[in-house]
Amino acid sequence: MTTAYAGAVPNDIGDTVEEYSIISGVIAIAALSGPLPKAGVIAAAGVIALALLHPRRGGQAAGIAGGLVLAPVLLLADIWHSPQLGVVHRHPLVAAGIGVAGLAVVLALAALIVRRPQLLAVLALVALPFRIPIQAGGTTNNLLVPLYLVVAAGSLAFIWRTLRHGGEASQPVALRWPWLERLLALYLSLYAIQAIYSGDFEKALQQMVFFYVPFAVMFCLLRRLDWTERMLQTCLLVAAGLAIAFAGLGFVEYATKTLFLNPKLIAANDVHTYFTVNSVFFDPDIFGRFLALVMILVAAALLYGRERRVQLGALGVLGVLWAGLVLTLSRSSLAALLVGLGILGALRWRAKPILVTTAVVIAAGIAAVAISPKTFGLNQGLNGASSGRAGLVSGGWQLFTHRPVWGYGSGSFSVRYRALNAGSTSTLSASHTIAITIASEQGLIGELPYLALVVVAAVLLLQGARCNPYRAAIAAAFVALMFHTQLYADFLEDPVTWTLLGAGVALARAGAPEPAGAAVRQAAPAVA
Repeated sequence: MTTAYAGAVPNDIGDTVEEYSIISGVIAIAALSGPLPKAGVIAAAGVIALALLHPRRGGQAAGIAGGLVLAPVLLLADIWHSPQLGVVHRHPLVAAGIGVAGLAVVLALAALIVRRPQLLAVLALVALPFRIPIQAGGTTNNLLVPLYLVVAAGSLAFIWRTLRHGGEASQPVALRWPWLERLLALYLSLYAIQAIYSGDFEKALQQMVFFYVPFAVMFCLLRRLDWTERMLQTCLLVAAGLAIAFAGLGFVEYATKTLFLNPKLIAANDVHTYFTVNSVFFDPDIFGRFLALVMILVAAALLYGRERRVQLGALGVLGVLWAGLVLTLSRSSLAALLVGLGILGALRWRAKPILVTTAVVIAAGIAAVAISPKTFGLNQGLNGASSGRAGLVSGGWQLFTHRPVWGYGSGSFSVRYRALNAGSTSTLSASHTIAITIASEQGLIGELPYLALVVVAAVLLLQGARCNPYRAAIAAAFVALMFHTQLYADFLEDPVTWTLLGAGVALARAGAPEPAGAAVRQAAPAVA
């Protein structure tokens, strides 16, 4: 029946293994088309809501444990027939060995985190950019597998500490401004419920298990950390070091005109006169977003640091990252950088001069476009100048008007957009404006909680941030990221969002900020 095990195991055993794989695959496919996965997605959202909202440490640990179990089960059922899991079907013993090795890594990391809880933030930051392509449902998802391992290790460490200190697990945890967690839990619960009638349920399932569940768990862990000045300093150094390394790889790509990842971008570069880099990221806009956010954090050191070596070092880092950002040709990332720097300047000084400067820049931009529209591609129309994104926005708005209350279901934008534009020659079908995506998929039922979440998160991070350089940097980076999602999607699908929220919430809830002068004097060396 098969020759995969010829010379290694008897044919009857090989036949049995292959038959088992086929039968289990059929069962997995049947399960994905039945009610169990839908119930599993709702259950996953439920345990995450428990972790977000439960007032006691024990309840939070139970929710995290539930997410740690449910997400892998749903994930394996979804990608059971992907090429990456071929080794499981052909060589189950090898796959078991790999699984044991992965578990050993998680346990080793968990042991380190138990002894040094702050290490979780550094490990998560190191793992944030690295993605591994996994094929599922006919599409390829770039998954943050290293980050999943870190989150799993942090979860085990948290559960172990909870079990070890049983008395603390029953003590209530005071949550100031709990509306952020409530809105996060509400949005994730609605997303899971609205996946039931989605035209692309598999996409919604992938969003939950690949992004929402693990990242929400990470948020729950990060918000409980004691974000000391030393840890913040270490995280900034790690972020800047990673960004410089990735920018250096982008310089190599540009010099050699060779991309290491992203076959689609390689094909696009072959037909254009310009060359776009993406470094280790699978998308130049995501690479540009990462560089822009790190530049905002480094700019805080430049604005708040008083030592000359701090300012010179920050200027050097900003120069390198700016060159890398330019090579991405990401207009959305450049705009997000300007927004973040504007917020940072308004928090550091007075808001009125920043607003006046912003108005002047906008007026100059409008004048430049009016004088030379061809330079900016407007001779091709708004859709051509925006690389097809204007059409996506108009198509998403049209879908919203068809079902304004409940939408077409979570994760269904691409399917519904293709159906709406069946005769279109455009290859784009994924929305690049997160607000439009949510409106078309979930209607007002999902859009209103999303808008409330954005407002509450921004207010929480910005309130009192003027007196604290750390909070100012995080708040400015979050607003810039939020702006970027209106041009290139991926809001809660980006782990950086949850990382900024976790750190920002922990700092905001740590207590009343110090006076502005004292905060600046004490924080300047650490920010460097």
